[in-house]
Amino acid sequence: MKIIILAAGIGSRLGNPFPKPLTPLKNGKTIMKMQVDNIATHYNIDDINVVVGFKKNSIMERFPELTYIYNPFFDRTNTSKSLLQAIKKYRNESVLWFNGDVVFDEKILTLLNPHIENNISFVAVNTSKVAEEEVKYTLKDNYIDELSKTVKNGLGEAVGINFISSNDIEHFINRLETCDANDYFERGLELAIEKDNIKVKAVDISAYNCMEIDFIEDLEAVNKTL
Repeated sequence: MKIIILAAGIGSRLGNPFPKPLTPLKNGKTIMKMQVDNIATHYNIDDINVVVGFKKNSIMERFPELTYIYNPFFDRTNTSKSLLQAIKKYRNESVLWFNGDVVFDEKILTLLNPHIENNISFVAVNTSKVAEEEVKYTLKDNYIDELSKTVKNGLGEAVGINFISSNDIEHFINRLETCDANDYFERGLELAIEKDNIKVKAVDISAYNCMEIDFIEDLEAVNKTL
């Protein structure tokens, strides 16, 4: 299995002059340091690939032990194309990926590991809240049906931690290639579900802390949990 962290974006809503993954947290770590430390407790650090763009050198210098993929169009593309830059290298492997602004409890990976070991594609979800601006989902026959920010009557939020099985990755790559430049990667999953009939589970991680940091209010909320 390969691991990808999406860290190419500008993150303008938080207002930092540096990449959002380098945002310091109350515990003395940055968002990305906390991610890497958590990931390294379960998986091989040599398998971590980071997609960079905005001020890429500041991330690469801080974490020289990781592997990097550069998205030269980071300022005009969204996560579908950043993920595609990395994932197309691994057409025969499974991939676990993280949005680069997610702060999560390490215990979440323990919860996800059985699905990874069984090679089952999934989206980690929080069913305790459904905010308007977040990616939401619905189910059909116990698998993901719709997955986007515009979903009506969503059952919960996608938290930015996802896994694609080696059985499904070729379809997913093909659908990411057809996505518009401004699409989120969730659109690629939706298309693969609709057109290729891949099965994607929704794995509920609501019992543990996990939050994407988009605004200063998110950062303040996360720091209260650390």
